[in-house]
Amino acid sequence: MISAEQNKLMTTVGAGEPAGKLLRCYRKPVAIKEELEGPRPMRPVKLMGQHFVLFRDEQGKLGMLDRDCPHRGADLALGRIESNGIRCPFQGWKFDAAGNCLETPAEPAGRKLCSRIKQAAYPVIEKSGVIFAYIGEGEPPAFPEFDCFVAPDSHTFAFKGLFECNWLQALEVGIDPAHASYLHRFFEDEDTGESYGQQFRGASADSEMAITQVLSEHDAPSIEIASTDYGMRLTALRELGPEQTHVRVTNLIFLQAFVIPMSAEMTISQWHVPVDDTHCYWYAIFTSFTGHVDKKLMREQRLELYELPDYTSRKNKRNDYGYSVEEKKSQT
Repeated sequence: MISAEQNKLMTTVGAGEPAGKLLRCYRKPVAIKEELEGPRPMRPVKLMGQHFVLFRDEQGKLGMLDRDCPHRGADLALGRIESNGIRCPFQGWKFDAAGNCLETPAEPAGRKLCSRIKQAAYPVIEKSGVIFAYIGEGEPPAFPEFDCFVAPDSHTFAFKGLFECNWLQALEVGIDPAHASYLHRFFEDEDTGESYGQQFRGASADSEMAITQVLSEHDAPSIEIASTDYGMRLTALRELGPEQTHVRVTNLIFLQAFVIPMSAEMTISQWHVPVDDTHCYWYAIFTSFTGHVDKKLMREQRLELYELPDYTSRKNKRNDYGYSVEEKKSQT
């Protein structure tokens, strides 16, 4: 067990904190592409305690700026999207995606005040339905060639959700291969057709035993851990019989991403991104290795659990996470 001081060191993410400095050395997911669709492609973003505005201008260019206008501190997230940038709603100062001030209305003709003004701007890029930003110093690191980033769009699906805990708590659970036997244990398997897009349901690869049976009857896996050049690999082994072992591999990509199997045909690449010291978003890209992903179905499945516009969990501490005695008796 780590000490309270060690825990605080790793989960306090402000700009001047050690963990905050380290985390800022990596690109972070800040939205999924659906959040910038519709008539007003703009949304506020809170990332590691800082406030930004993310937008797509009328030319389709992505931008992320500090949220407060440098003029009077007005909220740029309430601004207006225009052809080449965003205009402050207060007195009309206009900025492009690079943070350049294009206009300062009400200045006398010929004055060049706007040429001396620069709003902080951050590199953003869209990959496989997720928008990544870099708020650290210097140039952003190269993008890794994970399967989810090289797969065609037809074979990936992206989603997100808000967790009311710090980023490390979420990551630690995500890479733990033992908790699935308890937190994700179901009494009965779904029909294969109905289990599509859902984790821990349906058949297990290369085994006549369904995944529900694997988890319930073999609830104490042997866990092997190996250091790798990308982070860490965890291998969970469940002995199903004298000649058969169920193997589940989790790859932790330093610092805060992991890749896990979702089914025999699909993997999940997931990041846990600090909103602040006590909240984080999980961002996941589901990658199919067989056929096209049914994006509509997978989104509908997850919207039953998460509520827009902030992708908050419908089951949370304010409603006891939907705890049901009947469900515990008959379903999970």
